[in-house]
Amino acid sequence: MTARVVTLDLDGVTDKAGLMDRCARDLRLPDWFGRNWDALADVLSDPGLWSGDGVGEETVVVVQHWDRYAEVRPDEWATACEVFAEAAALTVALALGGSS
Repeated sequence: MTARVVTLDLDGVTDKAGLMDRCARDLRLPDWFGRNWDALADVLSDPGLWSGDGVGEETVVVVQHWDRYAEVRPDEWATACEVFAEAAALTVALALGGSS
């Protein structure tokens, strides 16, 4: 099984709208993505919706520059982490070094 690595860069993101826009852009989500927590959970749980054919390829999302968003919107960040943790179609890794 191969792995596809995608970077989710949250540099400059300080609110939910910014997070949703960055997810849509960096993860190349479908145009119809609803930009809310339920829509994000749904799309990330179905690899066929956003990662090509979704067959035989695990997706690893490396989240960079997340610390500022986590600092200014801790409740939203906790929800985002929950959504990422429950997403069946991917593995999420937080980049710790040089994130600030």
